[in-house]
Amino acid sequence: MSLEELYREVILDHYRSPRHKGKLEHASAHAEGHNPLCGDEIALDLLVEGGKVTKVAITGQGCSISQASASMMAEAIEGKSLDEVRDLIGKFKAMMDIEGDPKDAGIDPARPGAALGDLEALQGVRKFPVRIKCANLPWTTLEQALEDV
Repeated sequence: MSLEELYREVILDHYRSPRHKGKLEHASAHAEGHNPLCGDEIALDLLVEGGKVTKVAITGQGCSISQASASMMAEAIEGKSLDEVRDLIGKFKAMMDIEGDPKDAGIDPARPGAALGDLEALQGVRKFPVRIKCANLPWTTLEQALEDV
């Protein structure tokens, strides 16, 4: 199996079986993101305790890229400190920057997944600039949610 096929499978798995689906009743932070160009929607709830994201819940609808990105993001940030989450946002956005170099996100092509884990599966989206907004929507929504913390 090629790396591209593996990445495609990771994205489809997160789309078909999203992690952290649902809502939190007593969230510390909430944000909603919407891409009016394609109709993607993400709602994000965070429970932050002791400076760490202890629970994450997402709801939404849209394309496989936006929904898989939300699922992968939720997995990646749960249990992380707020500083680690902000650092991860920066690395993800650097990876998605079509004019940037994935190495700026700490990605080493010789060691796939070492820097960002499953999130690196989304770097193929860079080949389709119109879809980058789909992958970034959950992360932009996360940035908005962090403003409440």
